[in-house]
Amino acid sequence: MTRFAGPVAALAIAATSTAAQAGPDRVSILLGSHHVGATRDFEEFNPGIILVWDELVWRGRLDLAAGAYRNSYGDGSLALSLAYPFVRTEDWGLDLFGGVSWYPGNGDQFSHAIGDAVPIAGLQARYRNVFVQAIPAGGQSADAVLSFGLTFSME
Repeated sequence: MTRFAGPVAALAIAATSTAAQAGPDRVSILLGSHHVGATRDFEEFNPGIILVWDELVWRGRLDLAAGAYRNSYGDGSLALSLAYPFVRTEDWGLDLFGGVSWYPGNGDQFSHAIGDAVPIAGLQARYRNVFVQAIPAGGQSADAVLSFGLTFSME
């Protein structure tokens, strides 16, 4: 474990333990990804589960998401992120998000990692139960990553 994995895990536990008392508002099922401009092969079937607490953080303006998924290198990863909703209706939404993903043993694949902790940021869009995320990748082995899946209300 890198020296940053412990603090990232502690942050995830602290954030989700408070959130867990309220229960998640949504569950999202990550299905896959597409690596735009990829210069190598990636796994693009990336099953995972993400729990989302709507408007939980920072004066009730940010969504908190925590999840686990199979990453594009074929290993397990954990992620913790915050999202700021630009527009949100019952049928669709557009958010700006940022956070960190843990890629055990693969942090050296990223030009912007701290050990195995990789900062992530981008835009996410939802239409009804379908979501897509666009994450700029910096061009080391892909220009961007598009991830997609399904999301469901827990209400």
